[in-house]
Amino acid sequence: MNEKIECFQNLPGTPKAVGPYSPAVRAGNTYFLSGQVGLDPQSGTLVSPDVNAQTQQVLANVKAVLSGIGLTLANVVKSTVFLTDMANFQAVNGLYAAAFGDHKPARSTIQVSALPLGALVEIEVIAVA
Repeated sequence: MNEKIECFQNLPGTPKAVGPYSPAVRAGNTYFLSGQVGLDPQSGTLVSPDVNAQTQQVLANVKAVLSGIGLTLANVVKSTVFLTDMANFQAVNGLYAAAFGDHKPARSTIQVSALPLGALVEIEVIAVA
């Protein structure tokens, strides 16, 4: 592979990673963002036990990571939403739709048994510059 891979760390306004990974990695003109949960960037704790508040923070964190690498939600081509309870799908879907507006990247939604730090929702994205 001749493409240079660049890892981004400590992006402004984003929570610190909770493990040994980069919040974003660039390969060519494609950016892979690690999943974001509803962590408050200042305190490093979940904003609330409420799925709506967590989803709003997740989306804010995704936007902050994108902004830190010079991109926006309009650059997102694929997202994956992880939920610990598919009963939260409608609530998360409504907030997701509002955040993305008319831009509709490809998306998968998956129910998982658990997420880091007891989060209810996690979203990862792939973006192209």
